[in-house]
Amino acid sequence: MSIYKQEPLDRSGLKTIPLAKRPAKVSVAHFGSPYQKGDGIKGLIESFPEILAGNSFRGLTKAICDAWENSAPILWGLGGHVVKVGLGPLLVDLMERGFVSGIAMNGSTAIHDFEIALVGSTSEDVDAVLPDGQFGMAEETGAWMNQAISAADQQQIGIGEGLGAFLHNMQTSGSNTSDVHVRYPEHSLLLQAYRRRIPVTVHVAIGTDTPHNHPLADGRAIGGASHRDFLLFASLLRSLEGGGVYLNVGSAVILPEVFLKAVTAVRNLGHPLSNFTTANLDFLQHYRPLENVVRRPTLGSGKGYSLTGHHEILLPLLAAVLIEHG
Repeated sequence: MSIYKQEPLDRSGLKTIPLAKRPAKVSVAHFGSPYQKGDGIKGLIESFPEILAGNSFRGLTKAICDAWENSAPILWGLGGHVVKVGLGPLLVDLMERGFVSGIAMNGSTAIHDFEIALVGSTSEDVDAVLPDGQFGMAEETGAWMNQAISAADQQQIGIGEGLGAFLHNMQTSGSNTSDVHVRYPEHSLLLQAYRRRIPVTVHVAIGTDTPHNHPLADGRAIGGASHRDFLLFASLLRSLEGGGVYLNVGSAVILPEVFLKAVTAVRNLGHPLSNFTTANLDFLQHYRPLENVVRRPTLGSGKGYSLTGHHEILLPLLAAVLIEHG
C-alpha cells in the first residue's frame, strides 16, 4: 500500500487508433533497393532510400544539373581540406565540363593549392614543427604568395586572380628562381581556373594564414586585394537569382560569414536573389554553414541542403552523377 495520496494514472480511458490509419513519415515506398550489377551511377543513386540524406543528395544533384542545363551559375566555396585530400583534379575536370562558374576560397585553400602547383605536396605536421617555430615558414610559399598579392593590389585585382596570374606567368616564362617552380600545373585550381577565365576569389582574415608571418607580407595589400575579391564574389552571387547553386564545401567559419554578408549587400542594392539553391557539404555540420549558407539566405526564397560525409568520398560521388548527366 502506497503512502502517497496521489493515485497512479488510470489508463482505462486511453483511446487508440488503427495502425493502418496512423500518419507515418516513412513507408516501404520510400525504402532503398539493392544495387544491381551493371546499373551504373544512375542505378546507384536510384537505390538510395527516399529518406533524409537520400532525398537531399537527389535534390542537390538535380539543382546542379538544372543549373547546368539552363546556363545558371554553379559557384563553389572551398575550404582547405578539400584540396588537401586530393580533389583538385576532380574540380578541374568539372570546370572543363561546365559545372564550375566560380570558386571562393579561404586562405588555407589558396595556400595548399599554390604549394601543390609548385611541388606537388602540401600540409605540414604542425605538432612536429611548431615547437621550434618552423610552422608555415616555407620560403617560396611566403615570398611568392605575398609578391603575387602585392602585385594584384597594385593592379587593382583580387588575390585569386593575382595568384592565378603569378602561377601562369611563372610556368609560361619558364622562370625558375630556385629549386622550386610550377611542376604540377594540372592539379592547381588557381592556375586552371585562371586559364579558363573562371573567377576565383580568396577571402582571408589577417593573421590566420602562414604567409602573413613572412617579411614580405603587406597588410594593406592583403586587405585591399581580399576586399576586392569580396566585391567580386558579391557580384557573382547576383546571378544566382532564379536557379543558380552555391555549394559551401569544407569551410566552417570564413566562407559562411563572407557568403552571408555578400548576400546582404546584394539584396540591399535591390537585387532579389531568390529561387536559388545552397548546400553545405562537410564531415561535421557546424553552426555557421547551417545558418549562414543553408537556412538564412534561402528562407522563403530557395532551398538549402546539408550533406554530411568525408569530402574524399562525397565529392567524387557527386561529380560522378554530374558527369553522367552531362
